[in-house]
Amino acid sequence: MRTATIDELTQRLRTLPENPRVVVSGNMAVPWEAVRALDEAQPTYVLHALNAPAGLPTREGVTVETCFVGPGMRRHPRLRYVPSRLSLVPLLFARALPPDAVLLHCAPPRHGQVSMGLEVNVLPAALEACRARGGLVVAVVNPQMPYTFGDAEVPLEQIDLVVEVDSPMASHAALPPDPESQVIGERVAAMVKDGATMQLGIGAVPDATLAGLTSRRGLRMWTEMFSDGVLALDEAGALDPDHPLVTSFSFGSPALYAWLDGNPRVRMMRTEKTNDPGLIASQRQMTSVNTALEVDLFGQANASRISARIHSGFGGQTDFIVGALHSPGGQSFIALRSWHPKADVSTIVPLLDEPVTSFQQSAIVTEHGVAPLWGRSEKDQCRDIIEECAHPRVRDDLWEEAHGLGLA
Repeated sequence: MRTATIDELTQRLRTLPENPRVVVSGNMAVPWEAVRALDEAQPTYVLHALNAPAGLPTREGVTVETCFVGPGMRRHPRLRYVPSRLSLVPLLFARALPPDAVLLHCAPPRHGQVSMGLEVNVLPAALEACRARGGLVVAVVNPQMPYTFGDAEVPLEQIDLVVEVDSPMASHAALPPDPESQVIGERVAAMVKDGATMQLGIGAVPDATLAGLTSRRGLRMWTEMFSDGVLALDEAGALDPDHPLVTSFSFGSPALYAWLDGNPRVRMMRTEKTNDPGLIASQRQMTSVNTALEVDLFGQANASRISARIHSGFGGQTDFIVGALHSPGGQSFIALRSWHPKADVSTIVPLLDEPVTSFQQSAIVTEHGVAPLWGRSEKDQCRDIIEECAHPRVRDDLWEEAHGLGLA
């Protein structure tokens, strides 16, 4: 390991093979200084990141590659989407998508190790695959990155170059949930018991769900990610104080980052652990809360595509649904608004015409009610999806379609 300037990093990146694949920290932890150096160093390259925000280079010669499309990738002119359950993405680096370099965004060293801070996810597997083939591993060290533990920590001897920067971390301020999301969150929260282990994402419904859990006790977290809602649970005494909070990445407010920094209760784990359905199933009362773009009368959910255009990807939805349903006392919910406000269409449709992301959840939840699925006949499922979850203005049409599908 040696310390380098941005100019020295640029020179080193010029020595990579032709059209290299470079894996970078994604989500809200992209090391932008290193990305700019790469863009200057290489005329053509493949940039691999999970759920990347806006700001990635779009010029000719740049291909962005991912297994989960973020907002900064959806309109990219050269997007390469590789479908994969999130739990299996780490295997791709060793087999199908070998990296030539890995650019990590890290907290400054402590006791001979840097920490990947907010974004662990698939990065440990990318680092290992890169080192195995003699590639370049760079740590962009930023004092504003929280230092987290678990699989986030990387010994300095595994780093080739350390580049020091001092840049504010991207943050996310949760907005008050809209009335429909508030009701949905309350419905989901009402079905969560004391002692449950939670998996939730980010957004209005997860935020509203977590807000409805402050009166619970002994809650645990085993999730892909968490945001500020966990802070509220901690302050309310709702969390099990003797059990680690397990996640793979995080983003939220500066207050969340300050809470994460050096917090021994939080264990940032690599994706193949957090998303392993077997490990998920071993958690007490595992409760998975996910959303979707649309759900059909068979209980199938599409959370990936809009009009055949990739919107996100499988992510960990399937991993957590399967794991939760195998957990003793586990539950899995798809929670969504019954009507899409921007598209002005029902999110409950007769039959998906997009690829299915997941199916066989415990229940579908909208602002109108709850449709239990697991253990019920397809006709009973269909009836409750229409009568309890669909918007009233489309129920007659859905019943007509249900007859045609043999569900009524």
